[in-house]
Amino acid sequence: MTDKLKQILDNIHKYNPCSLTQTNFGLTDAFVYDALVIAPSYSPYKIIRDESFNITELLSATHSQGFLVEKENLKIAWIKTTTGACNMLDYLLICGELRFKKMIFIGAVGALKREFNPGDICTPSYSIAGTLANTYLKESIRDYVPFERVYPDRDYVAKVLRLAADNGYSIKEASVFCTDSIVMEYTHLDEIKSFDTDLIEMETATFYAIAKIMEVPAVALLVVSDNSATGVPLVGRDEKIQEVYEHSRCVVLPDMIYKIAGYEPK
Repeated sequence: MTDKLKQILDNIHKYNPCSLTQTNFGLTDAFVYDALVIAPSYSPYKIIRDESFNITELLSATHSQGFLVEKENLKIAWIKTTTGACNMLDYLLICGELRFKKMIFIGAVGALKREFNPGDICTPSYSIAGTLANTYLKESIRDYVPFERVYPDRDYVAKVLRLAADNGYSIKEASVFCTDSIVMEYTHLDEIKSFDTDLIEMETATFYAIAKIMEVPAVALLVVSDNSATGVPLVGRDEKIQEVYEHSRCVVLPDMIYKIAGYEPK
């Protein structure tokens, strides 16, 4: 645990002495998880159809759910949260109470350029924080940096990309704009596109900022759900597009989660 993370947890425990991961997710620090999956949109029941996985729901609260996902000898802690960078900030930071070897963010992402199609699986080359949440990780909230770029650990991401390729999967690196509003992104779409990012979603800038504080290997896997450049909608996709999207979400993602959880790069 880094000094910064310890300070964050110590500060919240001054006023909230209970185990926050137990309260919000039913998860415990009794053993080391092979991976922690963070999913603002997906419960494991929604995307895992492979019966070789064993899913145990540990806790279901108003705004959060916790699961233990097991396959063979791997134990994966899985948290489902509500969407948005501020929720990512709160729920992921309290997971500093847990012990895990790596973090995997999974979610849907909208495309801003024509070359990305629904069902493409992407990982951020960098994420632009079009949010205020990341500012609370700085020494002072007055240190706000508008539209700051947040980068993943590129060496670790490269290893995950090689792991995917070795298993016959294609994952694209793409730049991401993180928005605070789904509804209002359409009103500001031209302005957002001026940042020249490939994709748009809400949480990866905050996910990677926290990963640096936790000093845990981390990767985000994003399934393209819609494309404003080609007119493919978020709601009301045609049947063929939906089939491609479902295959990526319900076949490729679970398999990659399993393989990443068990992967120990040299």
